[in-house]
Formats: sequence, structure tokens, C-alpha cells
Amino acid sequence: MNAPAPFPGFPPHTLSFLHQLAQNNEREWFQAHRADYESGVLEPALDFISAMEAPLAKISPRFMCIPKRVGGSLLRIYRDTRFARDKRPYKTNIGIHFRHEDFADIHGPGLYFHVGLDECFVGGGIWHPERPVLDKIRQHIIDKPKQWASVRKLLSTLPGSTLLGERVRRTPPGCPPDHPWLEDLKRKDFVIARPFEAGLLHEADLHALVVETYAAMKPFMKFLCESQGARF
Repeated sequence: MNAPAPFPGFPPHTLSFLHQLAQNNEREWFQAHRADYESGVLEPALDFISAMEAPLAKISPRFMCIPKRVGGSLLRIYRDTRFARDKRPYKTNIGIHFRHEDFADIHGPGLYFHVGLDECFVGGGIWHPERPVLDKIRQHIIDKPKQWASVRKLLSTLPGSTLLGERVRRTPPGCPPDHPWLEDLKRKDFVIARPFEAGLLHEADLHALVVETYAAMKPFMKFLCESQGARF
């Protein structure tokens, strides 16, 4: 089997399509411009996922690269509007999620790639975990404070990176109020994001940046997986 060709970057009209979609977020417009969506978003995103398969397998074989139009690593462009006041049918970003094989959705450990009109970033972690998952992360930090301190140092190795998400105001139940990592125990999300300039989206260097970031995040992702009893 031939190795996949190096990913050359997304085409020039990727961001312009997303901008136009934001201004014309309706089904009729989208259907009339479906060819632009296919060539500017869908097809290059699937090529990017394919190009990530080999390098990601070296970082961890547990995170899945699935270059499928539906049900794979590419998050669907259609918004779930069933219970939302905002009835616009389409997302105006590109979301890619390399999820862990033991978890069914985005609320388990995963690696992210996000292209939005306001920001672009490479990241990983667990977004909005359910309470049992969150409790296990907190307990792992309580039990392994030195390991967590080592994990936290990786932020200094990734330019511009930060821990995203919200915190609760009070000390969570079961967490020591004098714990050295109390502010992290208050977190509701455990996601590291490394932003990149939108212009890099169209360059071949994008692939190397993503691989480099995921490799640097190994201690963080391993810590989260261990907290859930999952293999890394």
C-alpha cells in the first residue's frame, strides 16, 4: 500500500467559504454552494486526517484517525438545533477530533484540530466531561500532584498554549481545600490549546506543527487516560 501524500495545506478558498457561510447560513445557499464546501472544507479535511494517521500512530495507537464523510474524525457541519434558540443549520468552523478508542464521543480523551473565523488552534484533552469522568481526573491530580506538576510544565514548551475551560467557584466535594493544585481541581474542562495563525492553514508546514504539538502533549494525554483507567 502506498503511503499517503504529504498534506499540502488547505486550499485558498477554505476560509472564504466559511466567511460566506456565516453570512448566508441557510440551506438554500449551502446547497447552491455545496461544490465549494466539498473542495474547500470536506475533501481537504479528509486528506488532512489521512495524513495524520501514521504520525499519530507513533505518538499513541489509541487515538483513531478515521477519514470518513460521516461518523469519522471530521465533526459534522450540521448543527443540532432541536433544543436551541439559534436555528442556523450550519457550523462555521472545521472541527476534527481524534478520539480515544475506548470512548464514544468528544467528552472522552481526544486530540483536536479547530479552524474558526475567530481562532485556529491545535489541542487535546477532555471537553465537558461527565461528572464520573471529571471526578476521576480530580482524584488523579490529588493522588499524583508531582506528576501533574510535571504535566503542567509542558505549557511552557508550547508557544501561546493555555488550558481552556471554566472553573467552579468553590472547592469541589472531596477535594482538599489546601491542595497545591486546587485551582486546577476546580476545572470543569481539561483541554490544552495551541493557537496558530490562520495563514498557516494553507501551508505545508501546518502538518508538522500539528504533529509537533500532539507529540509534546503526550504527558498530558497520558495523564488523562490513566485517570480513566484507559491505555495510552
